Amino acid sequence: MWNYISAFAVVIGLTVTVPVFADGHLSLEGKTIGVAVVGTQHFWDREAFNGATSTVENLGGTVVPVDGGRDNQVHADNHDILLNSEVDAVISILGDGAVEPKFEALKNAGIPVFTVDHPSPHAVNNTTSDNYYMGTTIGRYMADAIGGQGKVAVFNAFENALRICGIRAGLWKYVLQDYPGIEIVQPELAEEFANAPEDARKKTLDLLSQYPEGTLDAIHVGCWDQPAIGVVQALEEAGRTDIVVTALDGGPDTLEIMAEDGTPFVANVAQQPNLIGSTSAMNVARHFAGESLLPQTYVDVVPVNGQAEAKATHEALGYGSLD
Repeated sequence: MWNYISAFAVVIGLTVTVPVFADGHLSLEGKTIGVAVVGTQHFWDREAFNGATSTVENLGGTVVPVDGGRDNQVHADNHDILLNSEVDAVISILGDGAVEPKFEALKNAGIPVFTVDHPSPHAVNNTTSDNYYMGTTIGRYMADAIGGQGKVAVFNAFENALRICGIRAGLWKYVLQDYPGIEIVQPELAEEFANAPEDARKKTLDLLSQYPEGTLDAIHVGCWDQPAIGVVQALEEAGRTDIVVTALDGGPDTLEIMAEDGTPFVANVAQQPNLIGSTSAMNVARHFAGESLLPQTYVDVVPVNGQAEAKATHEALGYGSLD
């Protein structure tokens, strides 16, 4: 087992737990671990990858890294490379259904698979945030921010493509059923992954042309928060900062926007991607040490409601002080 160090953010009473290799009995000495990541362009993906690879190395293991360049099929095919590299285990970060037959092939070859944000019947364990809690929390925060009534637009490109996005967006919608005064405008918006801020900025400007001042109350990004950067830019450009913005992930760049005076970006739920990747690597070591693992390992998320909490979370997660 490992011990824990806790850091505290006084403003929001946040406790961040970080696994610390303390008693020496966990080791990946002599093991070669493949780490496949869907891409490293996005902060979340890159941090999860860095957390996994650095922890494998800290535990004495050798890393074979493969990067899908944010192409799900390339990411899936990279698992063939790992299969042929005679690795002892694989950590796979994100991806869509294309990875499933690759996971099955690895398992059939006696190579255990550990996933990050991708539950799979072929994986020993999946390490993730509590996406159910993320979706319900941001739903409550957004509803409260607009007084429980009004029209809301949502960027929701990936609800049907990625399980974690389906959970987050689905639970957000479920919470809104308790607010009959809130209407989700149709059609829902679909952001592009590539250059998401600029894509969302343009689509938000188009949206605003359809909803004059006083007819739209909030814009929510259903699965992540990079599009929210462009949403805020569009609202500022159009002088419509009375419209509330909410999203999920809580990376340092979006927390910085939330910390600004007068920002329309009012709520988020921050994840700890580096800790998620690190925890997955620790679970590989636990597996080789003979410990039984649950199918899911959940890493704490940090609800962020308002400017003060954005500043406190930014500092507590190690991104630096904004004061």
